[in-house]
Amino acid sequence: MTQIQTCDVSAAREQSSLRARFDPVSFSLRALVWLAALTVVVVFMWLVGYIVIKGLPYLSPRLFEWEYSTENVSMLPAIVITVLMVVLALLFAAPVGMGAAIYLVEYARKGSRLVSLVRLTTESLAGIPSIVYGLFGFLLFVVACGMGFSILGGALTLAVMVLPLIMRTTEEALKSVPDSWREGSFALGAGRLRTIFRVVLPAAVPGILSGVILSIGRIVGESAALLYTAGTVAAMPESLLSSGRTLSVHMYALLSEGLYVNEAHATALVLLIVVLLINFASSAVAALLVRERS
Repeated sequence: MTQIQTCDVSAAREQSSLRARFDPVSFSLRALVWLAALTVVVVFMWLVGYIVIKGLPYLSPRLFEWEYSTENVSMLPAIVITVLMVVLALLFAAPVGMGAAIYLVEYARKGSRLVSLVRLTTESLAGIPSIVYGLFGFLLFVVACGMGFSILGGALTLAVMVLPLIMRTTEEALKSVPDSWREGSFALGAGRLRTIFRVVLPAAVPGILSGVILSIGRIVGESAALLYTAGTVAAMPESLLSSGRTLSVHMYALLSEGLYVNEAHATALVLLIVVLLINFASSAVAALLVRERS
C-alpha cells in the first residue's frame, strides 16, 4: 500500500513538473532568470577582459620599484597604503559593527523604539554618497582632530563608511541562526554570552565574512572620500599620520594628469587582481571554517 502511494506521489510530481515546464508564464520567467544570470556573467567577463587587454602590455618591473618618481610611476607605495587602509578600517569598523549587530539581535527587546531607530540610522548611513563621507572626514579628522591629510584620517573615514554594511550583514547572519540552537544551549546551562560566542557566532561566520568581503571591496575601490582625508602623496608612508594615496587614488591621479594613461590601465589591472585575491582568500577562509564546524 505504501509503495503504491509513493508511486502516485512521484507521478503527480512529474505531471506537475511537466505542466510547469510547458506553462508559458513559467517558461518566460525561467528564461528571464537565465538571461539575467547570463548578462551578469557576460558583463563581468567583458569588464575583466577589457582591463586585462588594456593593462597587461604595460606591466613592468619599474611599476613596482620602492621609490616613486615621475620616470617609473611606481604603484608599490599605493599598494602598501591600500593594505594599510584595509587593515585599519576593518580594525575600527568590524568590532563596532559586529558588537552593535549582536546587541540588536541577542540583547535588545524585539520591536523596541531603540532598535527601530538604530536600524533607520544604519540604513540612512548606507545611502550617503562617498563624497559626503569625505567632507565629513575632512571636517572631523583632518581639521577638528588635527590629523591633517593622513592615512589614519582616511582609515577612520572609511571605517565610518563601511560600518553600516558590516552591521547589517552581521545582523542578518545572526538572524539566520535557528533559535532552537540558542534554546538548546540555554537548556544545557550555558549563559547568554557563552551561547553567543560558542554557538551563534561560529554558525554565523560565513555571513559575517560576506559582509567583510564587501567592505574590503568598497575600501579598496574608494577614491572620493580619500581625496579629502588621506591626500595624494605618492610616497612610502613614514607613519600613520603621513599622507598617501591608495591604488584607486593613484589610478585617478595618473588619469587626471593625462601623461600616464597606459600606467593607469596597468594600475587598474593590479587593483582588479588585488580585489579578486582578497575575495578568493576570504571565501576560502569561510569555507574552511564551515568545514571545520561540520
